[in-house]
Amino acid sequence: MCCAPDATVPLEDLPGEGYDVTAYWWGKNIWPGEEERRRFEGLTSLLLLRSVPLVRETGDGTEWEELAPPLADEPEGGKRCELCFRLQLEAAARAAALREIPFLCTTLTISPHKDVHLINSIGAEMAERHGLTWVHRIFRRQGGFLRSVKISRELGLYRQSWCGCEYSLRSRGRSKRASGDNPSGLPENTLHPGVKEPGEMPGEPQG
Repeated sequence: MCCAPDATVPLEDLPGEGYDVTAYWWGKNIWPGEEERRRFEGLTSLLLLRSVPLVRETGDGTEWEELAPPLADEPEGGKRCELCFRLQLEAAARAAALREIPFLCTTLTISPHKDVHLINSIGAEMAERHGLTWVHRIFRRQGGFLRSVKISRELGLYRQSWCGCEYSLRSRGRSKRASGDNPSGLPENTLHPGVKEPGEMPGEPQG
């Protein structure tokens, strides 16, 4: 989990399906440190409300700090984002295996700005590598993203306006300067191809 809003719908749906959820926080990509603190506090408040335990990664984030800078000029949704997915999901898989948690899933697929098929593919790869079962979900489908917005507003959760890393924040600044004021607070060019609006997923698989 990387923020409270992304976790809202999964924390309703997965327990409803019978899963006993343990949250995992990586956070090594989030910049600056104050932003990481704000997102973590928002998530912990939601987890307390839902009575969900949390595992917080204690590593120093060296891999991200070493591997991300050469990808600084990659567009949003490019190889830098894939690196981020891989580091997060492998760390989560290691944490799950260490605690004998048999299943692995991610809240990342709630976002209309991310390649959910790439995320599920990487998740399945990491789960297999660590002897886990991947729980394939596309949480944004069937109005999931709009549900997350609604729940976040109802609970007063902090909703950030960029993905998390310093490179995405810089990209957001460039996008706003190029396109003018954006009431959504998100770059207009970051919706994943095929997504016309955050709540509309044309052609999205339903199974």
